Amino acid sequence: MSIYEVKKYFQYKLKAGNEHSIHSPFVFKLYSEVIKPKKKNYSFGTLNKLRQQLLGNNEILEVNDLGAGSKKLSNKRKISEIAKVSAIAQKYGELLFRLVSYFKPDSILELGTSLGLSALYMHSAVPDAELITVEGCTNTYSFAKNTINRHPELVSASAGKVDLVNSDFDTFFGDNNRNKKFDFVYIDGNHTYEATIKYFHELLKLTHESSVLIFDDIYWSEGMTKAWEEIKSHQQVTVTIDLFKFGMVFFRKENKQKENFVLRY
Repeated sequence: MSIYEVKKYFQYKLKAGNEHSIHSPFVFKLYSEVIKPKKKNYSFGTLNKLRQQLLGNNEILEVNDLGAGSKKLSNKRKISEIAKVSAIAQKYGELLFRLVSYFKPDSILELGTSLGLSALYMHSAVPDAELITVEGCTNTYSFAKNTINRHPELVSASAGKVDLVNSDFDTFFGDNNRNKKFDFVYIDGNHTYEATIKYFHELLKLTHESSVLIFDDIYWSEGMTKAWEEIKSHQQVTVTIDLFKFGMVFFRKENKQKENFVLRY
């Protein structure tokens, strides 16, 4: 982590509460059953095996970073380095799985495919759901697509599918049918204030009262933190949960007063 992230992490640790600090029934149930469950009810053996394969892959990939870029990696990167630094960590991949399994969305959108691990965690949770994952870098997109195609055991042959789209986010939003609504959105790309706020406002057009938005790396930089604070204060946002790495956003109208939670994970 950068010096800024370390500083924010210590601040987060001082503020973060647990189930005893939650007065919202909705958030209490979500936290105790999904975010910090007492029992592990799922097996991630196949996905963990794929992660280990990626961590041992020394193939070089030339990455065209369309966002803020990596703090640690050059444009020519080993797959193993991307898997270690940029791909979703096991702890958060499993959390994504549990969240998708809990909310059971019919339609999922991911902005930032990377190596495809996060898409597979979400798809594995609800195989029948439609999942669109968008990646701007052509080489990264091709690698992720090949990885998913090489592991049919992870992709259901049922009605749902993993639809990989090679596009920058601006073009995707411009081309997307405005009648299309997403139930669950995971945003992990272009970690700048300007892009995050822009895509948040685009997503407001593509979501509904029951949609869930997950922003990755909300303390990656001062710009990302500024964007997170602005998103929290938006009038349509009624509940947020800060898990340090993940920022969760809800639009539930039954919450008459805005509630922002900082919780341990």
